Amino acid sequence: MHIVSWNVNGIRAVVKKDFFKSIKEIGADILCLQETKAQDDEVVKALAPLNGYEIHCNSADKKGYSGTALLTKKPPLKITYDMGVIEHDEEGRVVCAEFENFYLVNVYVPNSGQQLDRLDYRKQWDADFLKYLQNLEKTKPVIACGDFNVAHRAIDLKNDKANYNKTAGYTQIEIDGMDNFINAGFVDTFRHVHPNEVAYTYWSYRFKSRERNTGWRIDYFLISPQLKDKIKSVKILSNYYGSDHCPISLELVM
Repeated sequence: MHIVSWNVNGIRAVVKKDFFKSIKEIGADILCLQETKAQDDEVVKALAPLNGYEIHCNSADKKGYSGTALLTKKPPLKITYDMGVIEHDEEGRVVCAEFENFYLVNVYVPNSGQQLDRLDYRKQWDADFLKYLQNLEKTKPVIACGDFNVAHRAIDLKNDKANYNKTAGYTQIEIDGMDNFINAGFVDTFRHVHPNEVAYTYWSYRFKSRERNTGWRIDYFLISPQLKDKIKSVKILSNYYGSDHCPISLELVM
């Protein structure tokens, strides 16, 4: 089972680059996309050249904003959208696919904002999303993947001291939120397999950040502990372009 997650920063923009070539090379069984920035019909239209996948979209009520899509070669048992929490369910941030042996949750976690104006909201989101995942875990193991909009530790961003408690994605509140997922038993698969590797998944478009590798690791695969022994590989595919994020990859022996 090969799962790939990618914040594409606009599906209509990324398909005009080498997106389809990249997806063919990567060869995922399941593809989880975040920040599609399009309505459902626009996402389906943009992905029309991609053969062999079922497409399940969750668009924000606000046009051109947020949005997620889950593409799978194997039909899931069931697809559900959102968390069932009214204040969180207007931005198209969650798609859940139920398979025989696990749930796969594709998520685009809210950014706390340039002025940290959504930090309180983000704190509540993290708490509610953890409850949502734990509720799924009562039935079967969970794989949660996507853009979590937080660098968990100093190793996960280039300039940790300059950004700490000043920049969205590296405040103590957001770090605590990720701590809560880990303390609840969820495994950060990349850190589990590569405990000391410095690797990033996001680079600002400004200041030649990608060229200089001034990045952040804010995209994750979190899995229930009973899936830990099934990990075959976890990779950050930084050689693929088209977005300010790169794809991340998880292979499991299921």
